[in-house]
Amino acid sequence: MTYWRLHYHLIWATFERQSTLTPEREKIFFSIVYQKAKELDLKVHAAGAVEDHVHVVLSIPPKRSVAECLKHIKGASSFAINNMPGSDGEFKWQEGYGALSIGERSLPDVMAYAANQKQHHADHSLVTVYEKLEEE
Repeated sequence: MTYWRLHYHLIWATFERQSTLTPEREKIFFSIVYQKAKELDLKVHAAGAVEDHVHVVLSIPPKRSVAECLKHIKGASSFAINNMPGSDGEFKWQEGYGALSIGERSLPDVMAYAANQKQHHADHSLVTVYEKLEEE
């Protein structure tokens, strides 16, 4: 058996940062994250969202790449959202993502940050590095 501890904080946005992640779509998104995690042998530690982007804290086994996992999660979630009752079929994610590796000691703090996205955005207590989606 292989021993591994590979934790990531992943951030990605809706297309053109549009505020299209409604509460109904958010529920579908979270269900797909957990479904895909089970299929891909990932461990979801925390997830949070606001109207234009999401944060997911995952442990990814070394047999999988971050890009592969994101491809599956983003693809399956946009498909599910576009096929939910009453959908206009126009939901999509922006290309790319932010990916940060996390050490064991930082994991609880990053989990809390991701899970409490709505509060962090409401009271402007954002951590800049955790909100980045691309290099400057």
